[in-house]
Amino acid sequence: MSKSTLNIVSEPVVESDPLHELIRSGARKLINEAVQAELEQLLKQFSDLTDEHGRQAIVRNGYLPERTVQTGVGDVAVKVPKVRDRSGSGVKFNSALLPPYLKRAKSVDELIPWLYLRGISTGDFQEALGALVGEQAKGLSANTISRLKERWVDEHKAWQRRELSGKRYVYLWADGVYSNVRQDDRLCLLVVVGVTEHGRKELVAIEDGYRESEASWLEVLRGLQQRGLSTVPKLAIGDGALGFWKALHKVFPQARQQRCWVHKTANVLNKLPKAMQPKVKAALHQIWQAETREQAHKAFDTTLARFQDKYPKAMECLAKDRQELLAFYDYPAAHWVHLRTTNPIESTFATVRLRTKKTRNCGSRDTTLAMVFKLLQSAQNRWKRIKGFNMLELVINNVEFQDGEVVKDQSVRNAA
Repeated sequence: MSKSTLNIVSEPVVESDPLHELIRSGARKLINEAVQAELEQLLKQFSDLTDEHGRQAIVRNGYLPERTVQTGVGDVAVKVPKVRDRSGSGVKFNSALLPPYLKRAKSVDELIPWLYLRGISTGDFQEALGALVGEQAKGLSANTISRLKERWVDEHKAWQRRELSGKRYVYLWADGVYSNVRQDDRLCLLVVVGVTEHGRKELVAIEDGYRESEASWLEVLRGLQQRGLSTVPKLAIGDGALGFWKALHKVFPQARQQRCWVHKTANVLNKLPKAMQPKVKAALHQIWQAETREQAHKAFDTTLARFQDKYPKAMECLAKDRQELLAFYDYPAAHWVHLRTTNPIESTFATVRLRTKKTRNCGSRDTTLAMVFKLLQSAQNRWKRIKGFNMLELVINNVEFQDGEVVKDQSVRNAA
């Protein structure tokens, strides 16, 4: 067999994808129309500006060199128009849709940290993204990914220094998430998510620490306070880690505490034989699903009486946070689903935990923080407002609630 025959046999057969090409062609057309609309707006804005000869000063002047932008449908060729300023006033056309520095669509940039946290190593990004952006994924070399990660580290550090004066968070969720880093180091990610007075959930803090100690949480909370967060949250939700609650008492002593029922349930069940866990779990559900605080206390007492003799350690774990577990009854019923658990943090960090399981480690401390920061930033764009956000104004104004309902006569509850 000749050498030329061998070459023919070894060459892969590349089949065209008409649908993919159609989508990419449509994307190119839509981008072009949007940029042209931006240009028309600029020309209209300066339509009355003339030069010394009375001619229109701002006119079209061809295009910048064609370039490509990586998108979810592959590389899309784009051409940005130019304008000529005859008046010499320095007017230029800068497209907001296609700024000069743009090389990748935001969706692709968001995909990179997500893939990293799903277990894709730096050297495997070309293959992983090849199915999405085609052969142009070769532009996403290991060096490119490394530079992106360095940029994200800088973005996170800048975000950590942002000004918080004027910010108000009615509720705060706090949790510590552990992850392995290089050299068998143990990294604890300290995360705070808040609810604004408009009901929007926002990432407030993400810092690193070696454990959920009082000193670590103090550094986080005092950092927020020093950057202008002076308004005390009405309620803080977290697990039973003593470090956070001690730090909260020192920084925001007026903030009330709500223990996370998901963490508490797991802690109680861990102290029971597997055969008993379903029964106790059902009993715990009867407590936090009760419609009133009185009914919750009755279910609490029933659970303790039923299992105390045989499983004292489990019931001691449950009983020690009784008041903090039922604090949510003093807030609007529409908010209960959000206040009983730290789920806004837990659900987002499922991806981080998966990354830890799939790989031996997550990389350096700074890289891990940057990746998680980018993931949370991306997730934050999809967070919905809490239910009953219109009730937050009542909470801010210290209106009293009992069993989730507004107390008509505010003096009744105070007397009780």
